[in-house]
Amino acid sequence: MDGHAASAVDVVKVYGRGDTAVRALDHVTLDFPRGRFTAIMGPSGSGKSTLMHCLAGLDTVDGGRVHIGRTDLTGLSDAELTRLRRDRVGFVFQSFNLLPTMNAEENILLGLRLAGRRPDPAWFDTVVGTLGLRQRLRHKPGELSGGQQQRVACARALVGRPDVVFADEPTGSLDSRSGAEVLDFLRTSVRELGQTVVMVTHDPVAASYTDRRVVLADGRIAEFSGLGA
Repeated sequence: MDGHAASAVDVVKVYGRGDTAVRALDHVTLDFPRGRFTAIMGPSGSGKSTLMHCLAGLDTVDGGRVHIGRTDLTGLSDAELTRLRRDRVGFVFQSFNLLPTMNAEENILLGLRLAGRRPDPAWFDTVVGTLGLRQRLRHKPGELSGGQQQRVACARALVGRPDVVFADEPTGSLDSRSGAEVLDFLRTSVRELGQTVVMVTHDPVAASYTDRRVVLADGRIAEFSGLGA
């Protein structure tokens, strides 16, 4: 698994039982190299969000194995999975998930503080500066535009220097200009900060910002293009 931030090996995920069972992932094998920006695409019901949830340790698999770096998630306890998600995985969601009573800086640092970790001041400054948030750190979410809120969410995902950032439709709630700003930053975080980003999206414009594109259909890989394809 050297060189891979995350990987899925022969992963199967089934919802339901008997005649109503749905095979959301059907023997998927896929590697996500470090320092790459990968889009997972596909129509509704193709398994793209399920794959992301399994890779991130948010959902369990029914067959196969999932790794973050060298760590096999399939053998971890709930407590170990919680620690792994907290310490080694970053998340960016469509809905921002910011706390309205906290300002931007407090939202960015919340995960680290809950984990009892102190931020690296130089890295914090780099992330905030790259995202153009220095003048917005004292503003609460209600005082920020949608694009600014999503940039705060991106900063929160990156400030702990995770192995991989999972972004689930991160531009889905944004207008085209704000969406482009967020995608530009995610691309910059990969190319200039060395981050690994895996993004679920249905939008081909969003996918055009990435290095690699994986298309799922009926729980299987239907197409794979870009670097490392």
